[in-house]
Amino acid sequence: MIRGCLVLMLLLALSSCRTYDYYGPIADDGGLVPGDQLARYGREQAQAVAIARHFAETDASAAVTFARTQPDVVNAVADPLSHRIAVGFKSGWRLGVVPLAD
Repeated sequence: MIRGCLVLMLLLALSSCRTYDYYGPIADDGGLVPGDQLARYGREQAQAVAIARHFAETDASAAVTFARTQPDVVNAVADPLSHRIAVGFKSGWRLGVVPLAD
């Protein structure tokens, strides 16, 4: 009886462990404003969409290099654990850019 309870508790503990692969949920753009529509909102938004599309095609370091070439970007830092690039613009707007594959 006790052995059965221990096995059941161990089975419950192992089934409650989740994976730490966050790329799929973060890169999923379901429910978000489409990239073409966001790019029409303004100059900084268009640059953010360009960075996101470049990020989907390449790795984070190449996307950060591309982001720093944009005229309104002040700072760009990659966060490899969360699959995001933190981008700061001249206006003070800060944005976490995720890969956007159109």
